[in-house]
Amino acid sequence: MEKNDTVTEEKINHYLDLTHRARQKASIIPAKDEPGFGSVMTMLKMADDYYSDAKYFRDQGDYVRAFGAINYAHAWIDAGVKIGLLDGHGDDVLFTLP
Repeated sequence: MEKNDTVTEEKINHYLDLTHRARQKASIIPAKDEPGFGSVMTMLKMADDYYSDAKYFRDQGDYVRAFGAINYAHAWIDAGVKIGLLDGHGDDVLFTLP
């Protein structure tokens, strides 16, 4: 197996795209007046904030922090799918399905 220990701009861009697609695909399950709605909105805000941070760090040339931030962003979305607050629509490439 080839050692893969370099964070490149291309790698960051790949994960930004992956996370963007996940954010677009995942849909909120609870209605506004149902339990869990506030929690899922908090999770999505965290994902959006980390996504924004990842782009900022990438643009600054700080690829290590960008890589960390984009992984946090995707994890928030993935967690929402895993616990049933977001619907991943059966996509087992973008999400770890329940």
